[in-house]
Amino acid sequence: MKSPDIIGKKILYFILSGVVIVPGIISLALWGIRPAIDFTGGTTMEIRVENPPKNTNDPILIKDIEGIVQSDKIGLASVQVTNTKTYLLRMKPIDKSQTQRLESDMNIKLGQISVLSLQTVGPTIGAETTLNAVKSVLIASLAIIIFIALAFRKIPKPYSSWKFGICAVIALIHDVLVVVGIFSIMGHFFNVEVDSLFITALLTIMGFSVHDTIVVFDRIRENLHKMPSLSFADVTNESIVQTLARSLSTSLTVLFTLFALLLFGGETIRWFIVALLIGIASGTYSSIFNASPLLVLWEEWGQNRKN
Repeated sequence: MKSPDIIGKKILYFILSGVVIVPGIISLALWGIRPAIDFTGGTTMEIRVENPPKNTNDPILIKDIEGIVQSDKIGLASVQVTNTKTYLLRMKPIDKSQTQRLESDMNIKLGQISVLSLQTVGPTIGAETTLNAVKSVLIASLAIIIFIALAFRKIPKPYSSWKFGICAVIALIHDVLVVVGIFSIMGHFFNVEVDSLFITALLTIMGFSVHDTIVVFDRIRENLHKMPSLSFADVTNESIVQTLARSLSTSLTVLFTLFALLLFGGETIRWFIVALLIGIASGTYSSIFNASPLLVLWEEWGQNRKN
């Protein structure tokens, strides 16, 4: 039975990736991403209203909280209601006296409140977190290229192990752009913020994406020895088909687990889980439909140039 021609449709897969990535890049250029206080510096306060006034609901209470914060002349970024019916306030940095005044005013106007958490991050720490995040992504990308190049150094000539490493990182960058672009769009339209957990999600996605890509690349390396009479494109296509079921099974198992966490994990890790869901789905796609086809395109371009 003839294998499906996945490599023959490589241009279509590149177009589909562009359709997803380009809106995110435009959003990043126009609006950027919406950073949480981990990056900008500020204060977060989580409160529970123990005895809310009668005939009130979440939107009314959010408006009331916003009014109290603004009347105390405190810079407010957002107020969100959580799954446990608490309220998360994100504000510019406030000191102890401002915190006490804010608590007192909310107790008077909302009924008794309980402060469940209070955290202040200075702008210097925020800038350091941003710099460390960028460094982490760059160092991880460089390490991946070197590792793959060394692991594939015995690949048959005239193929280059460095091409395998670079194509894996391009697929990885594809996944990072997908996630960051979508969060940029959600940040603009739905006030979704990115925090330090978002960076953790990106690094996790990078690792998962490379893992899937290496599975396919390793099968290509094996088949180049086993199928020397076939063209590189045919060997790559056969390798993708052979590993397709394994890649999809692994990814679906992870995605099902993440969906469960999204439903029952709570407010604090919601967007971390969403980032992982988007990134792992994108990583599975890019490993099969971007990394290997890109490798074939590069090899074909090199052959055409020699001819």
